[in-house]
Amino acid sequence: MLKNYFKIAWRNLIKNRVFSLANIVGLSCAFAVAILLTMTALFELSFDQFHENKDSAYQLYLSNQTPRGSEISTSNPVPLAPALKEEVSGIKHIARAVSEDVLVTYNAKELSLDAEYVDPAYFDIFTYPILLGNTENPLPEKNTVGITEETAKKIFGTTDNVVGKTISLKMGRDEQPFTIASVLAETPKNSSVDFEIVVPFESHPDYLSNKDVWDSQFHPIYLQLEKGVSVAQFEENTIPFTALHYKGSIESEIRDGAVPDVDGRYKQFHLMPIADRHFASYTSGVAKVDRIFPYMILGIAFVIIFIVSANFINMSIALSEKRLKEIGMRKTLGAIKKQLFFQFWMESLVVFAASVLLGLVASNLLLNPFKTLFRTKASFSDVTQPSVIILFVLALFIITLIAGGYPALLMSKLGTLKALKGKLEVGRNRLRNSLIVLQFVIAIILISGTLVLHGQIEFMRNKDLGYNKEQVVSIPLNGKKNSYSVVNLLRDELEGNPDILGVSGADNNLGRGRDGSQSSSMMGFDYKGRGVITNALTVDYDYAKTLDLQLVSGRAFDRDFATDSLSLVINETMAKQLGDEDPLSIRIPMDDGAVTYSVIGVIKDYHFQEISRQIEPLTLFMNKDWDLYYAYVKVAPKNVAKSFDAIKTAWGKIEPQAEFLGSFLDENVDRTFRREKTMATIVSSGSVLGILLSCIGLFAISMLVVAQRTKEIGVRKVVGASVSSVALLLTKDFLKLVGIAFVIATPIAWYFLNEWLQNYAFHVTLSPLFFMGAGFLATLIAFITVGTRTVKAASANPVKSLRTE
Repeated sequence: MLKNYFKIAWRNLIKNRVFSLANIVGLSCAFAVAILLTMTALFELSFDQFHENKDSAYQLYLSNQTPRGSEISTSNPVPLAPALKEEVSGIKHIARAVSEDVLVTYNAKELSLDAEYVDPAYFDIFTYPILLGNTENPLPEKNTVGITEETAKKIFGTTDNVVGKTISLKMGRDEQPFTIASVLAETPKNSSVDFEIVVPFESHPDYLSNKDVWDSQFHPIYLQLEKGVSVAQFEENTIPFTALHYKGSIESEIRDGAVPDVDGRYKQFHLMPIADRHFASYTSGVAKVDRIFPYMILGIAFVIIFIVSANFINMSIALSEKRLKEIGMRKTLGAIKKQLFFQFWMESLVVFAASVLLGLVASNLLLNPFKTLFRTKASFSDVTQPSVIILFVLALFIITLIAGGYPALLMSKLGTLKALKGKLEVGRNRLRNSLIVLQFVIAIILISGTLVLHGQIEFMRNKDLGYNKEQVVSIPLNGKKNSYSVVNLLRDELEGNPDILGVSGADNNLGRGRDGSQSSSMMGFDYKGRGVITNALTVDYDYAKTLDLQLVSGRAFDRDFATDSLSLVINETMAKQLGDEDPLSIRIPMDDGAVTYSVIGVIKDYHFQEISRQIEPLTLFMNKDWDLYYAYVKVAPKNVAKSFDAIKTAWGKIEPQAEFLGSFLDENVDRTFRREKTMATIVSSGSVLGILLSCIGLFAISMLVVAQRTKEIGVRKVVGASVSSVALLLTKDFLKLVGIAFVIATPIAWYFLNEWLQNYAFHVTLSPLFFMGAGFLATLIAFITVGTRTVKAASANPVKSLRTE
């Protein structure tokens, strides 16, 4: 019997090869895309899941009630971790960590590596396998380091006999020897922390000077709780600790007008589970765990499968029109509902099985381009897990059951005489119309999302950031020489070039450079009896000139003024925070009054952080005791490529062993919204595919309607109806469904897109034109899809259609 079902299914598929091909192509494309999207989503959701202690490991953060509102801090003072371990019960392991680049030298080879400065307990909390050397403690001494397997190959060309060898690390302005104590496995692709070398935290250049300092915060803290200790218990245990060690800070916040939280506290330690760290955000003053990106990808994969399954159901109904006499004859000969059901289900299984195989082949062929386009490290291992395979097979079973079962149920309810006459009344089929409406609701939402996402990206790309991003190159100072010497050497080397308009430096980058780093420095001080918080930036001469920053009042740092090392340049937001008085008269005592700084200039606010954030207070210092980490070179608008090559050549002369990682600031800014661009690409691809698949379904239904109304078309043509009037008559019912979809989709799309835009301090206006454009595009595509078929039917010879009937 099963063999017979398969034979009939195969014959019907061959007989209706156009429909079969449309189904298989649509399903194969949908499965290929859904597999790739699901793979990406599952990879994102798997971040930090490989740690064995993930259920008891946490990142520490502190909530602060300030006069500005609630703020979250993940940076901590150096003495905090040892004090917590000693004074607060419930902690099994606690470790400090700092992610920074470090310059490594071995013989004549120099490499800039991603370093992680950690306490030994770091490897008790996290799971990073040790392959060679000290497997119990990869950092047994202060002068030892651990390197990854790939790093060993970079430095030595091999992993053999590298344990015990000595390399040099540039720590601040000094170079120190370190012994390799261990070789670690490569950090997993789904790890939030990616390092090439691990160094003892106590070897960090800022460790000794901040060992007992509580108001200098620059590193995160991770901990593992004792078995049986809950997060709530730990947080309760830290209340007396916080009241003791942060007493002065709390008193200052109360003095300045801070309002306590709902529990009456001004500071409270909290724990963020390690598995949530990759998705955590603290910018809004509260800790938020947001997995919207991977869930959005999964949602798009689901709707693509839904659309193509709905198409399959509608096409099955359309094909049923041609098989009514066959079904009527089989019912006359005694076929029962179950047999009809299995026949239709078998045909569905054949089509879906072929489509899944083709989808797997296509997804494998598209894997590398997909990973490049969406900048993901996902692989098929993310979707070949037993649980995922079982879920996929179950979903396939349900889809084929519905896709094959619904037409079978429709046919089995049809009377034998009606079937033999070939009459199928599906003109008022509510399920069919509902599926079409739902398909276009999804399509319009996706199109709206595409338009708004691209609009926001263009808004961010074209917004005036307050500095010259098109003509300025930023270069990470990753060499051995003193940073100020490098900037001065660059000035000297490029001085005679007419296309070079300025050279300067700073301790932070604008945007995200090719080195991948992005950081900021905050500092606080008392001014006129109240606390002031500001972002701090160390710069070199000509910083404002090189970046085309606009001076509102005063002057920038100048070589003619020897006292500028004790001077400040602030932005407008900082000036407002300091008060209504003349900013140039402000004197700020620091270091407990030992040093007084004077404000010499105010610059117009510029976006020194990501554009999604409000512009915060900023203070510029010029202190040669503080290092620079980036050089800036302004080039003339003409001969840009030639100027860039000149900068690269000059760098090669100054730092011949260091890699040149210069990039224009507009490239850096683009990298800061790479996630938005990936989202836009995924949503755009989903909307295009969704529209195409919906059109396949519309085309199938239009064929069914035309087949049902062939005689009516012939009669109308005979009595004088024009081709356009007949085509409009056949098309308007479908356009009504698209109109209903537009009415349903618009408020849904507006709500979710408006919520998403609230994550940006500066964003595009949510204009009705976005939604009107989406509706118009969906209507136009539907009209073209249905119209091509209806015009063809309306243009046919009426004598032929009447004779056929």
